[in-house]
Amino acid sequence: MSSRSERANAIRVLSMDAVQRAKSGHPGAPMGMADIAEVLWNDFLVHNPNNPNWLNRDRFVLSNGHGSMLIYALLHLSGYEVSIEDIKNFRQLHAKTPGHPEYGYTPGVETTTGPLGQGLANAVGFALAERTLAAQFNRQAHQIIDHFTYAFVGDGCLMEGISHEVCSLAGTLELGKLIVFYDDNGISIDGEVEGWFTDNTPQRFESYGWQVIADVDGHNPEAITQAIKAAQSETKKPTLICCKTIIGKGSPNKAGQESSHGAPLGEDEIELTRQQLGWQAEAFDIPETIRTDWNAQTQGVEREDAWNEKFTAYEDAFPELAQELKRRINKALPENFIEELDNLAASYQAEATSVASRKASQQVIEKLSALCPELFAGSADLTGSNLTNWQNCSLQSAENPQGNYLSYGVREFGMAAIMNGMALYGGFIPFGGTFLVFMEYARNAVRMAALMKQRVIHVFTHDSIGLGEDGPTHQPIEQINNLRMTPNLNVWRPCDRVETVVAWKSAIATSDSPSALILSRQSLPHQQRDEKVLVNVQKGAYILKGSEENTPDMILVATGSEVGLAINVAEKLDAEGINTRVVSAPCLDIFEQQDASYKNSVFPSQVTKRLAIEAGNPDYWYKYVGLDGDVIGMSTFGESAPAAALFQHFGFTVDAILERARQLMA
Repeated sequence: MSSRSERANAIRVLSMDAVQRAKSGHPGAPMGMADIAEVLWNDFLVHNPNNPNWLNRDRFVLSNGHGSMLIYALLHLSGYEVSIEDIKNFRQLHAKTPGHPEYGYTPGVETTTGPLGQGLANAVGFALAERTLAAQFNRQAHQIIDHFTYAFVGDGCLMEGISHEVCSLAGTLELGKLIVFYDDNGISIDGEVEGWFTDNTPQRFESYGWQVIADVDGHNPEAITQAIKAAQSETKKPTLICCKTIIGKGSPNKAGQESSHGAPLGEDEIELTRQQLGWQAEAFDIPETIRTDWNAQTQGVEREDAWNEKFTAYEDAFPELAQELKRRINKALPENFIEELDNLAASYQAEATSVASRKASQQVIEKLSALCPELFAGSADLTGSNLTNWQNCSLQSAENPQGNYLSYGVREFGMAAIMNGMALYGGFIPFGGTFLVFMEYARNAVRMAALMKQRVIHVFTHDSIGLGEDGPTHQPIEQINNLRMTPNLNVWRPCDRVETVVAWKSAIATSDSPSALILSRQSLPHQQRDEKVLVNVQKGAYILKGSEENTPDMILVATGSEVGLAINVAEKLDAEGINTRVVSAPCLDIFEQQDASYKNSVFPSQVTKRLAIEAGNPDYWYKYVGLDGDVIGMSTFGESAPAAALFQHFGFTVDAILERARQLMA
């Protein structure tokens, strides 16, 4: 049987050899954290390499994702479908072992990490999802959801501001099954961190309400073991285990130095490291005794089989609950979801009510809450403005763990990253609200949801200069374009209640993309549609005024509050003998997914006189209006004034748009 040090050294040599072969990477963190990882994965982590998606597995997150060879080595050694060839192909095109861990590429990787601090935030989302799902589905004597979430973090993760947002909230929520290991090695890219990071980290986390286990020798397996046991026994507080480690441990000349952080050790240093570790095997060769002792496949099957027996008993006792849990975990929609939302859109079309799209959104959420119990909502301290709550929502708290609405506080970035974790965990459709301009705080987590293909819904209200008196600090200009340029993110800016229903339907029905709903503060006029036009709303852009059969002289295209303006302008142009089509384009991302025939029917190539109208940065629209077209947008920041005065001042009026249209036709 191999020793603990031999098993830990297997991580070290795989990491340094893979980085050396790739000629790039970060060997220091894997070598420094190898002893912690060995204890956690061999003695505590409950998982099944044969089924990385087993529901009741412990979640493991490598937040300091630059040390990705650590998790790849762990997965390979434990028996996941990560072969030695995959390890050899570290950082190569289409390999299972990319430079930073990527969800969907590698079996056993729970989330994409690398942007520091976000893995920690995802872990908070995992722990929150575990507790909430357990509270909603567990019953006495049937604890089917019951596991831990573990995260490794480094100095960089804790320097990032998002760590404060999410760890403060985790303490308040008393997420006792969240256990975080802090790799306190004192080194980052620029060298010794004492020049720029002198926080008293234990006191900081104690102030959040965490249990802190300080000054653990990260190379002493017994000390690590006792720390994990203490963490598991604390049920009311998340735990931070502060591990003193040596970056690049095992390297005679680079251990404890920034030179081991982000570059290969070099062939000569690797040979010296092998000698110091007493490692006799060649590169990528793991001795059979060590490989056998690491392999967790048999134990994983036994653990999942035991859980399956528990779930069968649960299913016998609570068949409806079991069926609902499986539906939610499988991301299946309620059977009547599409029909109910289509009926709601039709009823809104018939009612012809004019409201702000943020209010329309709340009305849709009220309907959705009865259809989709998997909704988990919240707002970054703007519930009364975002209107993300509903009549019977239940406020999530330490005292009410089954709650489905969370007041995140002023934590936009943390909220977005926690939602990513909840979506990755499964069983929930998370959505959260803030003002559109403050999506800047959450920007990178929104991007990560798109990269990981997660169904996360962002409700961004107060969508333009229509915000009014709060002025340019709160009035978004460039934000919509920023979102639209993000791959795999569907950006909806509805013009009325009907488009708002369709936006929500699309956001929930699309399981492999996040969505951003861009909603107005001010009331928006209802638009008339027949049944055919109503169906076309879901295609992202459609002919609202005019018809496919009638080729227009001019096309006006708009979104949101500007659609009503376009309709009014078109009526005047028609009266002047200019045949004008109005295209409402609530979601250009969805429109781009339509076939060429449909897109050409909306924007016929022979019609070159096109005018786009949107109270935001104009640049995105030139792909639709072309060289002979024009865009009415915002090329400056806004001003502080009532909304009506601002639309007048910046030229978003019927008269001003009419004049630009006439000039275009001249």
